[in-house]
Amino acid sequence: MNTVTITVEGMTCGHCKKAVEGALSKLDGVASAEVDLNEKNVTVQFDSSKVTEEQLKSEIDDQGYDVV
Repeated sequence: MNTVTITVEGMTCGHCKKAVEGALSKLDGVASAEVDLNEKNVTVQFDSSKVTEEQLKSEIDDQGYDVV
């Protein structure tokens, strides 16, 4: 299991948090996704044999947020 913290711009509220965590959690191989609005990041635990860090970033981008 790998863990990565991704900096994300544009998340400002509970809806943003729920949207990003929900989208990432639906990906096969993601064990958990936890957004920290104050730090402007999301920490994701994932199985790198099922999903890549690039796929995680793409999913965040697809939700309308900017991966830094």
